Amino acid sequence: MLKENLVMLRKLNGYSQEEIAERIGISRQAYAKWESGATIPDVEKCRLLAEVYGTTVDGLLKTETVESVGVVPPAPRGKSVWGSVTVNDRGQIVIPKGARDKYGLTGGQRLIVGGDEVGIALIPADVFEEKMKQAMDLIYRQSSEE
Repeated sequence: MLKENLVMLRKLNGYSQEEIAERIGISRQAYAKWESGATIPDVEKCRLLAEVYGTTVDGLLKTETVESVGVVPPAPRGKSVWGSVTVNDRGQIVIPKGARDKYGLTGGQRLIVGGDEVGIALIPADVFEEKMKQAMDLIYRQSSEE
């Protein structure tokens, strides 16, 4: 897991083993051993690697597999990948358990569906409505001050 993630992240970011080794203060040979799985980095080096690659230590250690794609690189810090879902004939999907748990989604909960050119986003309706109320209150205050 770790060794595959290190190779993927290094190549995705266009670094050589030498460049990564210099950034975290080790030899190229030591880094090469991590990528081959011969040895593993200590916790502090994992933290430095996560910083360099813009992910988390947990992300470095886990391998994520997406159906029809295979193993994917660790998600950037603050982002997540829970796998793939299939839209059924009625346009329904099942949100993966990890995502439901992380965001506290429960049966019957209302979600706002938004999106852009690339994809869709699901936002709990109560959160969206509160943010919209705050935005409208701000607009109202600003217009009444003019």
